[in-house]
Amino acid sequence: MTYTTEEESQEMDPRDLVDLEVLGEDEYNRKALLKQSRWYAVQVASGCEKRVKMNLEQRIQTLDVSNRILDVQIPETPILKHQKDGKAKEGSEKVFPGYVLIRMIMDDDAWQVIKNTPHVINFVGSEQKRRYGRGRGHVKPMPLAHSEVERIFKRTQEQEPVRKINLATGDKIMVLSGPFKEFEGEVVEVSAERNKLKALLSIFGRETPVELEIVQVQKIE
Repeated sequence: MTYTTEEESQEMDPRDLVDLEVLGEDEYNRKALLKQSRWYAVQVASGCEKRVKMNLEQRIQTLDVSNRILDVQIPETPILKHQKDGKAKEGSEKVFPGYVLIRMIMDDDAWQVIKNTPHVINFVGSEQKRRYGRGRGHVKPMPLAHSEVERIFKRTQEQEPVRKINLATGDKIMVLSGPFKEFEGEVVEVSAERNKLKALLSIFGRETPVELEIVQVQKIE
């Protein structure tokens, strides 16, 4: 992730360039808050991203800080997962597992609300050294750079799901269909863009390279 300097943090997010004069009062105020806000990355316990998002959204309303914590997101990108029957199923994959992105106007109250949310570990930022003693110092939250935010959310808006290939060189496989059905072998090359792979199969006692469709094989765990 890329972070901004103090000077950069004062720049306006290009996504918020709107003509506020034509908006209603509520929308005008909302856009005014967006202009002041920045995106921050928060590290959370593994597998607890959705739980943190739900808890934090409830705390925002309960503690009346919706004018400082404006949005909570878990960026995900669409993927196609290959199932054991050879079919592809649409799903989603977290862009940054173990992290939640929060758009907020940083102050002590907002910081406390987030830090005290269950399963939150810490903001991502620069560590401030302790003046005395040993141990880790305080982490100063650093906003993400505008270009990094644009890149992250652009990935979540991809229309075509990315194929998730859970195969790599050296993996053991079994062929599920075709002339080599039930043959076992070892992957020597994966071509994700072509949805094909090359594997060494034992044919007549000899290791023979064979090109297969990815949907034709199953990984042997």
